[in-house]
Order: sequence, then structure tokens, then C-alpha cells
Amino acid sequence: MTRNGQRARSRWRGTEDGAEARRPDEAAGPALRAVGLARVYGEDESAIWAVDGVDLDIPVGQTLAVTGASGCGKSTLLQLLGGLDRPTEGEVWLGGRRIDDLSERALARLRRRSLGFVFQAYHLVDELTAAENVELPALLAGASPRTARRRAAALLDRVGLADRARHLPSQLSGGQRQRIAIARALVNKPLVVLADEPTGNLDSASTHDILRLFDELRATGQTLVMVTHDERVAATADRVVSLRDGTLGDDTRLDGHGAGTARLGALLNWEN
Repeated sequence: MTRNGQRARSRWRGTEDGAEARRPDEAAGPALRAVGLARVYGEDESAIWAVDGVDLDIPVGQTLAVTGASGCGKSTLLQLLGGLDRPTEGEVWLGGRRIDDLSERALARLRRRSLGFVFQAYHLVDELTAAENVELPALLAGASPRTARRRAAALLDRVGLADRARHLPSQLSGGQRQRIAIARALVNKPLVVLADEPTGNLDSASTHDILRLFDELRATGQTLVMVTHDERVAATADRVVSLRDGTLGDDTRLDGHGAGTARLGALLNWEN
């Protein structure tokens, strides 16, 4: 689809536990790349360009915050980058491999193996315990039950919830459920973690805990992309890009590892 006939198109794998999908090559360039990315809803006069010509490179190990007003296309961009939606135009590359043109089956396998998702609404399975929720993606990716249990136990300990492993989501606080969701996102050792308003439903104390956890992930070299409307959350990232009406605006690199966390603490008086 083109606008007034003028839109130009831009041009530009280890396995374990018996998983079918091949992981992208992490040494092949940026962890994530968007080239001329666009998503249009509707046609002709009623067409809405939710994402409009986005070019974006996200290096391995970078924490990127995507900011902007409600309805500016942040979540749509994240869904495109994560293969949850197909672009109308443009390309998405993960670890050096183009993914937007994969079949639905291949894309689902790749998402399980190489991407971790954290949502504002958690999306935990109510009937499963915390440990079972974390184990589930590993089992779906082909891990043995023993391996899935081992990974889940280690991650629950990492997020400080080893003592809640047998609890159902209904028995956990919002902050605890979000930490379970983060552990679940990490269980397959993804190349990139994508978080959509991960602190939107949390109080200040829980937000603090989640951002400390994200800072720990950054220290390990985990690539993280988070959508947020909260400038305090964005301040913890290595880099902040803004969206306006589906197009990229400012692109700001924050100085100094950990400087964002210090600014966030000052904003919320967490360091008092």
C-alpha cells in the first residue's frame, strides 16, 4: 500500500532440548531491526497509519524505551517487532534474520525460542501455579519436563519468588504476578525481551522492584525493549525514542550505565 503513490519501500541461527526452531545468529548485527516499517488499518480515505515508515536498529544488550502519548502507535510497533502482527510495509529483522515474511508456523516457533513477552495485564494462566506458568513456554519450545522445572525454579529464585512457586496467580499481588511474567519471558533465554507497559498496573513500590529487575537484566547483556507512557520508567533505559502519530521523533541516548535508575529513584524519592 502506498500513500499518494509516493511511498518508497526500503530494502535491506543454537538449539537445545530438541526444539525445532533455529535461533537467529546473535553476532549478525542488531538484535532487532525495523526497515521502513508501517502498519495500516482500513483503506483509502479511512486508512489509519498506526506505524508509519519506522527505521530502527536496536543493538544487542541495549535497553530501549519507546515513549509517546496514548494511541501514537507504541504497542503496534512492539507487536510488529515481536512478530505478533504483520507489517503492511517494511521489514523486521531479528538477530540477522528477516522474520516478517516467515510462515505463521515458523514465526510461532521463532517467537517461542528467541523472544520473551511481558504484558501490562500479565496474561498468566489462572489455573496454573507460578512455577507452571514459567515452565509452560519451555515445554512448548521442546524442553524436557525436568529441564523446564529446573529453569523455572532458577528464575523464580532470581525474581525473588521461590517461596511462591506453588501459588496460583489469584494468590499473588500485581507486582508478584508481573515478576512471574518476567520469569516466564526469560525461560527460553530469548535474544530480546519485549515489554508493553510492564509497570502500568503497579504501585510505586512494585514499579521500583520491576525496574530494579530490568536493570539487573541489562547488566547481564539482555536486550530489552519496553513501551511506556511514564517518563520515569523511560529514564531507566539506555536509549529513549518517541513516537508521534506512528512516526519516530526524538532519539535520545542516556549518559552512563545506571544513571537512569538514579534519576528514577530521585523522582519517586525511593532513595530517601
